[in-house]
Amino acid sequence: MQRIVLDTSVVVAGLRTRSGAGNAVMRLVANRYLVALATPPLFLEYEEVLKRAEQRLAHGLMPEEVDEFLGEFAALIEPVELHFRWRPQLRDPGDEMVLEAAINGGADAVVTYNTGDFAAAGERFGIAVLRPGEVLRRVKP
Repeated sequence: MQRIVLDTSVVVAGLRTRSGAGNAVMRLVANRYLVALATPPLFLEYEEVLKRAEQRLAHGLMPEEVDEFLGEFAALIEPVELHFRWRPQLRDPGDEMVLEAAINGGADAVVTYNTGDFAAAGERFGIAVLRPGEVLRRVKP
């Protein structure tokens, strides 16, 4: 089973539309075809972003529903402890926690819509950097 770290953009997109690739990747996690990894700081970022007013308008969930989703999502995630910090590796400091979760968790891939931001670091650490659609083409349930 492939071990992945989901960039926050994929989690957000997954909740915004049920017909998109981000949602399909999250369903693969829910059905245990993929193992999602996250550190506590990364998971807290998921929560913070999903609860922003503009995101709530986009995905249409009330704060309690976001909490329910996050509770169910947390049960699916394999927690990763940060043993080493690898900063700076990326242009966007906000993306560093995604890369650190992947490195420390032994991820096979980072799944993101921002592949260009992660490409060089992914190559440096031997971690594939994939868009959600690429994951769907590689994983056959």
